[in-house]
Amino acid sequence: MPKVEVNGVELYYELHGPEDAEVLVLSNGVLMSTASWAYQTPVLSKRYRLLLYDCRGMWQSAHPPGPYSMELHADDLAALLDALHIDQAHIGGISYGAEISLVFALKYPERTRDLVIASAVSHIDPLLEGWMKSWIAATRARDPEMLFNVTYPLNFSEGWLATNAEALEKALERYRTLDFDAFLELLLSFSQLDVTADLHKIEAPALVMAGEEDLLKPRKYAEMIAREVPDAELAVVPHAGHAVMWEQPDLFNTLVLGFLAKQG
Repeated sequence: MPKVEVNGVELYYELHGPEDAEVLVLSNGVLMSTASWAYQTPVLSKRYRLLLYDCRGMWQSAHPPGPYSMELHADDLAALLDALHIDQAHIGGISYGAEISLVFALKYPERTRDLVIASAVSHIDPLLEGWMKSWIAATRARDPEMLFNVTYPLNFSEGWLATNAEALEKALERYRTLDFDAFLELLLSFSQLDVTADLHKIEAPALVMAGEEDLLKPRKYAEMIAREVPDAELAVVPHAGHAVMWEQPDLFNTLVLGFLAKQG
């Protein structure tokens, strides 16, 4: 599998779709990998050159010592695009990856054609801060079952949980393979996110998505991002929790393709 050393770190990446197509980058949520885009890859890669990657500290990329930051992740992505000779791209992601995308658009506006922002925040209110403290405590304890138990109810809607017991069992197995040191650095990086005051500076058109039943990062955050970014549109995905691209993959893909098509 392809890896490239950029910005002092080795990153794992995948490219799917026509070599001459416009590039669409999708950045992972904090507990995701490139494989998590299984419902998106075959659909979006028919029209776009799809770039998936693990950021530093995630899965198949290098796990260097911290501290990490969203700005550092944005610099890593810019360096990855340089290494792949990509000047400009559609920039998107979900949750942690969408927040990287916001920071990337602020720091590298000339490289950002447009933005796809799903299940994201631009700062952290007290309730989300409380959730993060429980995640950090379970990570510091190096207890995969505890971490699983404090995260999974916030990542999915009640309806999805009721019908996907087998998927949850497989997810728990992945938690047992986590690098807890690297995961802690990712959580600490997220805990420092605060870019709401800068959102008005984003020049790129943006699609902002929120799951109707997202408990972790509820729609108020998406509404705020869509309100503050000058050229943004909001889509609330029904019957979906935080993991909108898993729970409503067809609608997620349709929204992305429709938005990008409108950008010409």
